[in-house]
Amino acid sequence: MGSKTIQFVFRKEKKDVNQLSALDERDKHLLLKLARSSIESELIEGEKIKRPAEPKPAMLEKRGCFVTLHKRGVLRGCIGTIEPITSLLANVEENSKNAAFKDPRFPSLTKDEISDIDIEISVLTIPKKLSFVDGEDLKRKLKPGIHGVILSQGWHRSTFLPQVWVQLPDKEEFLECLCQKGCMEKTSWKSSDTTVQIYEVEYFSE
Repeated sequence: MGSKTIQFVFRKEKKDVNQLSALDERDKHLLLKLARSSIESELIEGEKIKRPAEPKPAMLEKRGCFVTLHKRGVLRGCIGTIEPITSLLANVEENSKNAAFKDPRFPSLTKDEISDIDIEISVLTIPKKLSFVDGEDLKRKLKPGIHGVILSQGWHRSTFLPQVWVQLPDKEEFLECLCQKGCMEKTSWKSSDTTVQIYEVEYFSE
């Protein structure tokens, strides 16, 4: 279960999740093209970043996203921003470079590796607070495979993308591991002073 490198920026966002524009197949293709060219521009002399000439509104909306790199099926880098602080276009471009060159778990990507890299982009809905009475109520409200979860307690914060449910299908184990990832007691998810936020993800790859 690979961990993710995440930027946590918490601020109010007025736009409702249901108002976000949908991405079509062409949008996804252009975003993947942007991600790859952003990385290649740092490695190949004369390579230009291929930004869409006329980006559609969905690409210009403020959206959180992750960019994940795999080399022959093995994680090679992943950087993400949970909160919608910049446009999806800007986020994909920045997180692509960061995943390739600034993930502290890996050395910087090299020119020799680029042909072996596959890119996946995960686009997030705006996180929303999930109210719950107790631990059992929280478990009832979580939807495995659909909800990404953010746990916050004091200065401790951690998140799992919805894809992690495949590896941790049991809700209690999922929440305990999420607490431990954020350096919290593994039962902190039951506490009344723990804040829970949920989001959903649309992900696509080359």
